[in-house]
Amino acid sequence: MVRRGCLLAAALLGLMAGCGTPPGALRIDASTYRARGQDSRVLFLILHYTDGTMARAVNTLTTQDVSAHYLLSDETPPRIYRLVDEDRRAWHAGVSFWQNHGLLNASSIGIEIVNPGRITQPDGSTAFAPFPPAQIEALLPLIKDIVTRHQIRPERILGHSDIAPQRRVDPGPQFPWHRLAAEGLIPWPDAAQVAQARAAFEAQLPEVAWFQRALANVGYRVPQHGQLDEETRKVIVAFQMKYRPSRHDGQPDAETAAMLQVLGAAP
Repeated sequence: MVRRGCLLAAALLGLMAGCGTPPGALRIDASTYRARGQDSRVLFLILHYTDGTMARAVNTLTTQDVSAHYLLSDETPPRIYRLVDEDRRAWHAGVSFWQNHGLLNASSIGIEIVNPGRITQPDGSTAFAPFPPAQIEALLPLIKDIVTRHQIRPERILGHSDIAPQRRVDPGPQFPWHRLAAEGLIPWPDAAQVAQARAAFEAQLPEVAWFQRALANVGYRVPQHGQLDEETRKVIVAFQMKYRPSRHDGQPDAETAAMLQVLGAAP
């Protein structure tokens, strides 16, 4: 009888071990010592647009296998919704890359901004929809709060098009990156320096390989074979949408070269 009782106790202990430590059984001192060598797991902040309405965005981001930490609405006034806690991974970046880091879901916070993306204009042409000023005014404090708490470096505040240029264009050329620069959040090429450097590049435009190396130095994943293929063009488009949204044709021109040089990316 005693032996059967011991076996039963052992079996129960085995089951308990398999289910994890019982609540209150594990005592951890989390205050006496603190390690100096640590920082936030969050290295990147990624901005997106929803490419659709608020209702569609809520449905997609709450019922499907895609998500973001925050959703910024286009309501009046705009509201910020937290959909995923910051200590958890949201599924917003997908296959992504920046500065030798890949699969950025695990190391980033994602913000979705309600915006229709491309819209059809009265003449039948398409264009990217602007972001209402009130929406950007609501966004800026959120960005500042996140980057301050996690100490995210300025060059790691990015668009989805930066980290996945082959398949994404959001937040698009209408997103006011220059406002973020004016707030000291991201690096920005000085206009006077760009104009000066552009004159030299007008006289002698670098080869495609130069652009590929420079874009890689910025952080993009870009081919390094010296050919102006579609993959390379899409990376140039992503860079131009951010720093020269008035013309983002994917052509490696003198102004694009000057901006890369002023940003310190020239090989």
